[in-house]
Order: sequence, then C-alpha cells, then structure tokens
Amino acid sequence: MKKVILIFTIGLVFLNPLLAEKITFSANSMTGKAGDTNTATNLSGNAYVKTETMEISADNLELFGEDYQNIKASGNVSGKNLETHMDFTCDLLEYDRTTKIALLQGNVNLIDKDNDVEASAQIIEYDQNTEIAVLQIDINLKQENSICSSSYAVYYKEEQMLELSGNAQVKKDDDTFRAQFISFNMDTQDITLGGNVKGSVTDRKAPPADGVADDEDSKKPEEPSEPIQENVNSEDKNKKEIR
Repeated sequence: MKKVILIFTIGLVFLNPLLAEKITFSANSMTGKAGDTNTATNLSGNAYVKTETMEISADNLELFGEDYQNIKASGNVSGKNLETHMDFTCDLLEYDRTTKIALLQGNVNLIDKDNDVEASAQIIEYDQNTEIAVLQIDINLKQENSICSSSYAVYYKEEQMLELSGNAQVKKDDDTFRAQFISFNMDTQDITLGGNVKGSVTDRKAPPADGVADDEDSKKPEEPSEPIQENVNSEDKNKKEIR
C-alpha cells in the first residue's frame, strides 16, 4: 500500500462522519498517512487540536486510530475540557474521543474551575462522562483553606467528594487529620477517618489578657459602697449646741 506523506503549515478542519464531531488542528508542520481502516496525523511545533469538548496544546500531537479516535500529546501539554470546565497541564496526555477518558502523566496539574479545586499528581485519569478523576503518586489537592495529600485518591467532581488512601492527610487551617483512609466532603467539610487515626486540633478561643476580667465578671453590677460615717468630736458638738 502506497503511503502518502504531507507537510503543511496551515490549520486543517476534519468532519468525522462516524462520530459527527468536528476536529480542528494546526501546527508549524504536519505529516500524515491514510489507510483503509486507520488514519494517522503527526503535528509538530506549536501543535493545537480542538474537538467539541477538548482543547489541547503541546509541542507534539498525534491523532491516530479509526476516525482519529485517539489523541496523544507530549511536551509542555496544556488544555481544557470545555464540557466539564477542567483545565490541565502535564508532560504526556492520551485521550480517547470515544470513551472520553483522558490519561495525564508527569507533573500533572488539574483545576476544577467550577469548585475552585486544584489537584496535582504524577498520574491522573479523568473520565469525562462520570466526572471522576483517579489520582496516583505525590498527590496534593487544595480547596480554600483545606490541603489534602495521599498516595492514591479518587475525586468525584459532581458530588464534591474526595477519597484518600495511603498516608492520607487533610489539613484545615491549623488542624491536621491523618489516617490510612480519609473520606472528605468538600462541600460540607465533613471528614471521616479510618485506620490508624491521628490528628491535632487547635483551640481558637484566646485566653483573656492579663488584667482583663472575664465577660461575665465585667457584666456584673457594681455593689454599692457603704456610706462613710464621719466621727464627730463630742466637744465640738456641744459647742454647737450651746450657741
């Protein structure tokens, strides 16, 4: 079978007849080949691809599989999920347009813009259909005043639930909770811990300053003082009466 190699410096638009999804991509250079059942396109230099639900930028992009089902990106990868409002950066990305599952690897950062949640890990698998992210290795997740870490975690975007396991830890302000397993409701801030539970909490009620009475004591009415009785000299009193 004769192979055809094409090099372009312009953006191209494909209309997928099977999935009825338009794919737009561009790059400094492109090489492509087509077959009876599979097609492949390699983009290099400022590579960019956009589907109906994803935008991806990288040094290199590869579109392959039947009807460009798979997208692989490498080198300074960044992008966003237009449907679930998740932004990301990583070293390597693999995305299946049929299953809508993305595998991000190497220095992964994932931002849930709807809930102000920022997560980092070495591996994150995100299912666009279920809106569930599975995080592995060097996990760190932040939301407002809460910082969570573990070796393995599952983030449920829709339910705003986070399950941590393996050296799991949650820090909230000055409070710290550790356990083998932690379930954290990021909406209500409720925490459930299981297995080798440890923690420390800070009493935020400040003690009264020296010389300052407690509120209850300060509110007590002052007792009236006893009247001062003058000692009158009997001779002076008699003198006054004589007058």
